[in-house]
Amino acid sequence: MTKKETYITCYDGNIYEGMTSISAVIKKCEESEECQKINKVVVDRSKMQSKSRELDFLRRKADKLGFEICISTSDEINAITTGNTHGGIVALCSPTVIPFLAEKTDSIKGDGVYVMLDGIEDPYNFGYSVRSIYASGADGVILSPRNWMNVAGIVAKSSAGASELIDMYIASPEEAIGIFRDKGYKIICSGIRNSVSMYEADMKKPVFLIIGGEKRGISHSIMSMADTIARVEYGREFRGSLSAASAATIMAYEIFRQNKD
Repeated sequence: MTKKETYITCYDGNIYEGMTSISAVIKKCEESEECQKINKVVVDRSKMQSKSRELDFLRRKADKLGFEICISTSDEINAITTGNTHGGIVALCSPTVIPFLAEKTDSIKGDGVYVMLDGIEDPYNFGYSVRSIYASGADGVILSPRNWMNVAGIVAKSSAGASELIDMYIASPEEAIGIFRDKGYKIICSGIRNSVSMYEADMKKPVFLIIGGEKRGISHSIMSMADTIARVEYGREFRGSLSAASAATIMAYEIFRQNKD
């Protein structure tokens, strides 16, 4: 049952905004024990009638997963969210814990696709990248060590919930390359110098793809460890570079295309 009004101006965990993100968290909690806890879902009092279907769904899941549903005001919800697309529903969850790849090597698929996003610092750009990588059918995302836990809600929102559905691990680029090479994976870096067109590169599974951020790209030392450096082809002369999210999308879907048959 929906409970009395609650005040939420201060919360130290992750805040997931909107039903797309919240549904992804619920799905993960139902399928895996390695999931953050949903402490409560907060609903805007003025939205309760228009969101009756969503509330029915949340009440069923609340009984199963053990979280409470509370009501609050628009001002209270807006004070802790990053935008106005939450639809009046947010979930307050415990902090996210992303495992280290070195501790989960047994979970790596023998014939899979994994993508490392190295040097992407903006959580929105990161989320957009994860959305495309997940949609392309990749099996997991590898992250360089940094504190992603405090922006998990933003990443979930910008990835349309994909960040909660795809496997994620933490490793340095050097460590990840060593682990995937030992598993028989091709190591492909996105880049321009000494590269081949991605349409000419062998991207048949198993593939470990590394995408660099816009500011500093992939270091020369990491590039030197790759089996192939593949570039995105442009339709005209262009001296700039695509966003990391755009590059990740194009490269991930070329891998999908080459492995479709």
